[in-house]
Amino acid sequence: MAACSSLATSATVASSAKPLTTIAAAAPHSLSLPRAPAAARPLRLSASSSRSARASSFVARAGGVDDAPLVGNKAPDFDAEAVFDQEFINVKLSDYIGKKYVILFFYPLDFTFVCPTEITAFSDRYDEFEKLNTEILGVSIDSVFSHLAWVQTDRKSGGLGDLKYPLISDVTKSISKSFGVLIPDQGIALRGLFIIDKEGVIQHSTINNLAIGRSVDETMRTLQALQYVQDNPDEVCPAGWKPGDKSMKPDPKGSKEYFAAI
Repeated sequence: MAACSSLATSATVASSAKPLTTIAAAAPHSLSLPRAPAAARPLRLSASSSRSARASSFVARAGGVDDAPLVGNKAPDFDAEAVFDQEFINVKLSDYIGKKYVILFFYPLDFTFVCPTEITAFSDRYDEFEKLNTEILGVSIDSVFSHLAWVQTDRKSGGLGDLKYPLISDVTKSISKSFGVLIPDQGIALRGLFIIDKEGVIQHSTINNLAIGRSVDETMRTLQALQYVQDNPDEVCPAGWKPGDKSMKPDPKGSKEYFAAI
């Protein structure tokens, strides 16, 4: 459970072709920031092009089961050990299908600096997400014993204190790999965040580099926009949309009405 003391700015190229058996552990007390791969795999999306501009025209469907997890695909399922309420529990992602939305976020390591600001911020806003029928799940490659020690450490001392949602242990790195956020030659995850709907489909994803924390406000706003368009499938949400703002009809006449009103 060695703490990380600095964020190095040297870049490391992460190669998806590199065998996992050759992965070396990240140097202690540092997190290097990886570059994007030299040649990113093209995103293959298909969407219907109906002239009636039905809502289905604005829903991306990813290419197939062999593709990397993308928006529009079913989220890869997992069953893993976690820490919640200072106890060890098991969390299975598919248990939430048909019941709740899920915000699944990855962070690099326990006992680091940016990570606790995100983890506690989501916990402090947990009740707001709960009102939106949404569960929050945090994941890192640390063991449940490391998670437990961090939860039992006071916030003023760099710990987390009690959290309102589980911290999942991904010691095998299989979850991070399946969601495409694993840095192979460091063995840790980028700051990936996925919003998964009640059908188990990934509807939103963001991936930050190691030194950049995420916004709980923007996650909340995106979740609210997702739920709005799922409840109103003949409407879409323009940039910066928040509950109470005017939405848009995805057709030439409806869009003109929106632009005329703003």
